[in-house]
Amino acid sequence: MSHVALLGDSVFDNRSYTGREPDVVTHLRALLPAPWQATLYAVDGATTTDLGAQLDSLRDHVSQVVLSVGGNDALLNADLLDLPVRSTAQALELFEERLSDFATNYRNALESVSCLGRPTTVCTIYNGQLPAPWGARARVALALFNDVILRSALELGSNLIDLRLVCTEPSDFANPIEPSGSGGKKIARAIAHALKLGAGRHSIGVTAG
Repeated sequence: MSHVALLGDSVFDNRSYTGREPDVVTHLRALLPAPWQATLYAVDGATTTDLGAQLDSLRDHVSQVVLSVGGNDALLNADLLDLPVRSTAQALELFEERLSDFATNYRNALESVSCLGRPTTVCTIYNGQLPAPWGARARVALALFNDVILRSALELGSNLIDLRLVCTEPSDFANPIEPSGSGGKKIARAIAHALKLGAGRHSIGVTAG
């Protein structure tokens, strides 16, 4: 059976933020050709250490997995954006310590998904719509977290969706960090393209092996 599972956080589990508009999985189901199906396992607020329950509930007939996780891990380290430091060197050392922990947790999470033996697509963390000056600072910090995701995906042979290139407009977000209905549609189109089920103009940012 052709069945895609969406794992991770509120990038996929965004129903609470879309109002009357469809969420990501609803958009995706409308895009998938028969007999494809899609199931949402992602949970709003999940981090890289919270995937166990999602993996345990995964159905045997799932044939493809798409993972979007890491944004909440980055949020838990948001204090780094406002810590007083004596030098740039000290700032980089602080980031290195946190990124080391994130790299371990993310790698463990992705390895757990890869052990399922299903083709896996990984999403980066988008930049969101944070107000100045936090937006510029967050983009720099997220580039470091995304480097971990990119390297892990490449090392484990996962396909990649760079959400920084998919969700680029203010209307893509229901609030500074959650995807809106229209943003969710872009994400769904990118997923469909990564699964080689059709492209559309929002397939930018997708690398599918």
